[in-house]
Order: sequence, then C-alpha cells, then structure tokens
Amino acid sequence: MSAKTRYQFASRLASVFYNYVPKRKKQVIKNLNRAFPGWSGLKVENLVKNIYIFFTHNMVQFFAFPKSWDGIEIEVSGKDVLDKIMSQKKGCVMISAHFGVWELFVKWMGEYNAFFSGVIQRQKNRGANRFFHEQRGLTGAVQIYRKESLDTMYDILAENGILALVSDQDAKRKGVFVDFFGTQASTPKGAALFHQKSGSPLVFGVCIQIALHKYRVEFVPVIPKSKSLQDIIQAYTTIIEKMVRKYPEQYFWFHRRWKTKQS
Repeated sequence: MSAKTRYQFASRLASVFYNYVPKRKKQVIKNLNRAFPGWSGLKVENLVKNIYIFFTHNMVQFFAFPKSWDGIEIEVSGKDVLDKIMSQKKGCVMISAHFGVWELFVKWMGEYNAFFSGVIQRQKNRGANRFFHEQRGLTGAVQIYRKESLDTMYDILAENGILALVSDQDAKRKGVFVDFFGTQASTPKGAALFHQKSGSPLVFGVCIQIALHKYRVEFVPVIPKSKSLQDIIQAYTTIIEKMVRKYPEQYFWFHRRWKTKQS
C-alpha cells in the first residue's frame, strides 16, 4: 500500500473499531471527561473518533515497517538538549509516554545512539511477542524486557547509552502519587530511581505526527524543583500533561490512568 492508501485503510478500520468493538470506548470517554471537564459531549465524541483513527493508523504503519518509513519527513526540536546531555558521558535516562508515534521515535533514537535501549513489556502471546520483537528490532534499538536484571540497565548508562522508560501508566501501590490533570495519579518511579542512583541526566522525548508522513521528534529537559523522588516524578509528569494538552488525540487514553486511588 502507498502511504495514502494505508491511511484510508486505517480510517475505515478505525470506524469498525469505534462502532463495533466498544470495549475500551467508555474508558476513553471517562478519562477525557476527567481531564477536560469543561468540554461538551460533542467535542469529546469527535476527539474519541480522532483517537481511534490516530492509533489504528499507528498500528497499520507499524505492521508495514520498514516500507512505511519510505518518504517520511522528521524534523527535530531540542536535539541540542540531548547532545549536551550525551556530551557529559554520564548516560541518559529518557522518559517517554504512550503518546505520539513512539515506534517511529524508537527508530530515530536507534539511529542516533547505538546504545539506545527501551524497557518494554513482554507480550503474553508468544507469537505476538516474537512479531513485536522482530518489528522493533528493525529500528536498531536494544530491547530490554521489564523484570530483566537491573545490572543490564545500569550497564547501558555506564556505557553512555540511553535508557528509555515509558512512565505514564497507573503504577498501582508501587507508584508515587503526583498531580496529572488536577487529580492524583499513581505514577511509575523507575526513571526517577535510575536518575537518583546513577546520576544520569533526565530528558523527556517523543515523536509527534504533524501531518501525513510528517513528524517531529521533541526533547525537553526534565528539571525537578528538588532531588526528592516526588518532585522528580512530578516534573516529568507535568511535561507529559503539557504535551497531551497540545495534542490530545495522540495520547493513549485507553488505559485506566487513575485506577489506583490514594489512601
């Protein structure tokens, strides 16, 4: 398929998911109402449709790797921030989120740094896990599964590599509660702990779609108010929220971000 045909196919498929596979649609609407309480029902509904189109298109593009890379345009914002961090030779702890085109972001990062490593979740189905592993392997990035040896992850930082962690899902009781869209949310603390223990600088990175086949990779320095775990996690969560407010259709609203209640 051409890029245009893939998008048209993804849009039709998204319509099927939206109308006939409503398993997570109620959760998306609930999350949007919580994050944007002043929005009308019509505005929320239109955004939900765009969310389905965006992520279905992402899925189709991922399945089409590496053909879907042909002819894409990627501009980069904040590369000087990342370059400055890497010049310190301390490695880098990179925070990202279920936001934007993260599989394409991994491709760009794999070309930028030979020691770019993403911590990922192993798929329960063996066949699916093998497929995802092979597709992501095309990017050149190193894949580290959660619950693997922490020494492996610290070694990446010691070799002036980049250790990337997605830090925006509900972390249950193991997480740290910080403000996210005006509500306390249990948030993963792994990135903050790696930063504290290794001394590696923090940076937030994402890839945003700005047009069909046109993307922007962005890097933002994470500057906490203090060295406390709470302030570090709040700092990168605030960055995520700002990004989501700018591009709400590119955030993965399907997960139960506020599932765990603060006791």
